Amino acid sequence: MHAPGAPMIAPSILSADFANLAAEARAVAGPGVDRADWLHVDVMDAHFVPNLTLGLPVVESLLKATDIPIDCHLMIENPGRWAPPYAEAGAYNVTFHAEATDDPTAVARDIRAAGSKAGLSIKPGTPLDPYLEILRDFDTLLIMSVEPGFGGQKFMPEVLSKARAIRTVIDSEDLRLLVEIDGGINADTIEEAAEAGIDCFVAGSAVYGADDPGAAVAALRDQAAAARATAG
Repeated sequence: MHAPGAPMIAPSILSADFANLAAEARAVAGPGVDRADWLHVDVMDAHFVPNLTLGLPVVESLLKATDIPIDCHLMIENPGRWAPPYAEAGAYNVTFHAEATDDPTAVARDIRAAGSKAGLSIKPGTPLDPYLEILRDFDTLLIMSVEPGFGGQKFMPEVLSKARAIRTVIDSEDLRLLVEIDGGINADTIEEAAEAGIDCFVAGSAVYGADDPGAAVAALRDQAAAARATAG
């Protein structure tokens, strides 16, 4: 297994073969360094974002098919209603969008009460400052580095200023918060994201577009670790 504190890789099944999701989960579930830390599941409702993917029944099936912790990213309206059932089903981390609710703290409380870690996600154009005061109510902050809704988009490096800002806050206020990034992460972009202070990297086509998804996980983790070490 990889070392504790090493960069985390969360392959996104949005880029996997939907007809063979159990096999795709096994492809990144090896016993060594090629094992994914989380399996990232994008739930889209065709309302909050202009795309429709999958929902709770598929997540429930995946939970039976893999022991990799499931990381649910809910790109949906009304997360107060729909997020807790994903936690109740057994997802490890349930993230919803700040832009989708007027009371993110209440949603986080309900997710945690249902048994999961609670994550807050922000779109590329959403400022971080309005949410700094409530980050203690969350376990994960997911920074979108593409506009949510579709896989395979180009990485937006300008969002890394948010990563650097939140890393400063975490260090100065001793916050227990994992910083995740999602969108366009691959061998060409993971190093600059790691240097900015990201802990967990969602990678879709960079993993599932590779001949050996497990080897791709290990390679991305090594790249991120080297960049983090260089950044000091």
